[in-house]
Amino acid sequence: MDDIINNLDVNQYLPAAIDWATNILLAIIILLLGLWLAGKVRGIIIGLCHKYTHLDDTLFRFLGSMARYIILAFVFIAVLNRFGVQTASIIALLGAAGLAIGLALQGAMSNLAAGVMLLIFRPYKVNDFIEAAGRFGKVTEVDMFTTILQTFDNQQVIIPNSQIWGAQIINHSHHPIRGVDMHFGVAYDENTDAVRKVIDSVLDAHPHILKDPAPFVEVETLNNSSVDFLVRPFCKGEHYFEILYTVPELIKKALDENNIEIPFPHRKVILVNENKD
Repeated sequence: MDDIINNLDVNQYLPAAIDWATNILLAIIILLLGLWLAGKVRGIIIGLCHKYTHLDDTLFRFLGSMARYIILAFVFIAVLNRFGVQTASIIALLGAAGLAIGLALQGAMSNLAAGVMLLIFRPYKVNDFIEAAGRFGKVTEVDMFTTILQTFDNQQVIIPNSQIWGAQIINHSHHPIRGVDMHFGVAYDENTDAVRKVIDSVLDAHPHILKDPAPFVEVETLNNSSVDFLVRPFCKGEHYFEILYTVPELIKKALDENNIEIPFPHRKVILVNENKD
């Protein structure tokens, strides 16, 4: 009699045990396949950076990680579904939580969106000298949320990407050849051809100023007390600041040696004596 009861108990719970074992096995298989697929997709997306070299590899790492987490989320839902969990409510809950988090992190999301655009269009890259968000410096790092600059006085400036993408960006390193604009004023009594000859001699002697394209030296403005020259020598990008900060002194010394006056503003004051004796 006891054997019959035991057999009935076994027969009663055996299907449920088999279902649970089957679900656990299938859940493990789904989990392992999901982990493999997530890693495979992430690797494929990151590998695209070798094909699309004009795009920053940070973008591919971000997209690869995002694809991996999306696949893992579906895998997690599929595993729960194998155990009879109502996943519809979980999906709705995750959607509501995602909306709440998105609203709470609007600033971070705008920086993320701007970071994606910067990494796609690449208006600058690491080691470029740029002006952005009112700051100037060398780009040391670009990530999904911020751009990090190193200034000439060796400060680190961290700028949110949303402030950069929504404003003007000047990339001083984009072109390999740069023109360096400088202005010099001489007195009206001076001969402009002689002034131009002196300036040309200084530019011609400088080792980092290019002969092609030739420097531009012309009268730009007839000012109140001076004749102003626009001087634009061309150089390689790495010599830009050396030219900008050394040539003005060289031209000043050359003008002094040739007795060419560099005027300063004058004001003529006329005194009228209205006393009648």
